[in-house]
Amino acid sequence: MVTKQKILIVDDDENIAELISLYLTKECFDTKIVFDGESALTTFETYQPNLVLLDLMLPGIDGYQVCRELRSNFSVPIIMLSAKGEIFDKVLGLELGADDYMIKPFDPKELVARVRAVLRRYQPAKPQPSTNTKIKQVEYDDLTINFTNYSVTCDGKAVDMPPKELELLYFLASSPNQVFTREQLLDQIWGYEYIGDTRTVDVHIKRLRSKIKDHPSWKLSTVWGIGYKFEVR
Repeated sequence: MVTKQKILIVDDDENIAELISLYLTKECFDTKIVFDGESALTTFETYQPNLVLLDLMLPGIDGYQVCRELRSNFSVPIIMLSAKGEIFDKVLGLELGADDYMIKPFDPKELVARVRAVLRRYQPAKPQPSTNTKIKQVEYDDLTINFTNYSVTCDGKAVDMPPKELELLYFLASSPNQVFTREQLLDQIWGYEYIGDTRTVDVHIKRLRSKIKDHPSWKLSTVWGIGYKFEVR
């Protein structure tokens, strides 16, 4: 029997929450609804969802703080839901660790599609059927990025990062000293169907730099007016 993936829906609008739950349930997801930030944090521990749909405007603890609390302790994917469509709000949500950001009102079918897309990126690597299977990995001094099992080791320590950060780092490190525009990175990592802007790339680079510090022989470099590269000295 296939175990259903669990989605925690956090939204103080009961009608919206029930509509989201209805669509997800029809797509064979298991859902649980809570209506405030405090309940989201307590329910997360017992429900252990595969993904969190998180509204920003919540009574008590707001969605930003809930995201910050969850991201500091867990790597569960988070999709933020908000009526706020300003770039500042999107960037702030992504900087706090959200994997995607949807503006209300939205099409429930698009939401389901985004849920599936984010969950696919968080799927653990399947066991390799043969020892001859090639491992996709790049290595530099004190840095190993394993794309096969989605792991990063820096200075001998495992570095925890969401899939999109790892994919971006791996892509850049796989082509050392090659400059990529923000548009190219959006297309390669998020896909042409991604509905977002190039600030998404800037946010993820910023988060990578906070985890992977510059090394004497390599670093993540900004090429002003163009984009980014993984610079190898």
